[in-house]
Amino acid sequence: MRGITVRGCGISLPDKVLTNDDLSATLDTSDAWIIERTGIKERRVGGITSQMGAEAGRRALEDAGLQPADVDVVLLATTTPDALVPGTSATIQEQIGVPGGAFDLNAACSGFVYGLVVAAGLVAVGSGRILLIGSDALSRITDWDDRALAVLVGDGAGAVVVEPVDGPGDLLSWNMGADGSLRHLLKCDHGGYLFMDGKEVFRKAVRVVVESAERALSDAGLQPADVDLLVPHQANLRIIQAACQRLGITEERTAVVIDRYGNTSSASIPLALDDAIRNGRVHDGATLLLTGFGGGMTWASAVLRWRA
Repeated sequence: MRGITVRGCGISLPDKVLTNDDLSATLDTSDAWIIERTGIKERRVGGITSQMGAEAGRRALEDAGLQPADVDVVLLATTTPDALVPGTSATIQEQIGVPGGAFDLNAACSGFVYGLVVAAGLVAVGSGRILLIGSDALSRITDWDDRALAVLVGDGAGAVVVEPVDGPGDLLSWNMGADGSLRHLLKCDHGGYLFMDGKEVFRKAVRVVVESAERALSDAGLQPADVDLLVPHQANLRIIQAACQRLGITEERTAVVIDRYGNTSSASIPLALDDAIRNGRVHDGATLLLTGFGGGMTWASAVLRWRA
């Protein structure tokens, strides 16, 4: 049996900071209105998926004390590839200098957790180290005159190194799901802009996140009280708070970065994880619950033991 452990973490963010006051200059909104309804104070915009992904990947390798040649596969979770063809993972692979394979995965905002499970599957059948990256530039597919969505989105990337270990490893359990009948609630057609039915997404998201998280914990033989840190997708602070309340996990045990970064889709969970690590909130042997939802509608949760 071969399992995985997660080594190293790195992020990348565009230089441009877009505050709520900046948006208020062109939209019928205000800093107070946005914070009250979303928890967001500012976001980063102007990113390119491949450039952010490559930078986050390099930093994750550096954090793990590894070189590009030590990696077998680049796995990119993204909803905003640089182009339809080729896959953006191949561009990142070339920029970093990884000699192995590369492929993209699109499960919307659930993509990073999906990618973690896929990486574990690759390792189980013989792969070496995998560089797992979540990178999205939602600002590229957003109508900045749309008050409902423009206040939510941001650009960013986060990456980790997934390494094989003998035995069951540190991915204790996972749960994934999708319901294609809900695709109309959150979508973006080719050449178009993001569309979201906010009220319905909120209602569905809280339910599927809680159910998925509970199933993953049950499969690991754990309870919410055993979770040292919840690392949720950063879509809306109200959704995070509602999920915490229903799971019985306090906000003090939850990683939240939406106030600074907004909704960064596939990048949001690794961005939150990196922030928690850098701020000393993740100790050796900690039990992490990663959970998210996205267009599709997709959802995914993973219980991960963290090794310093």
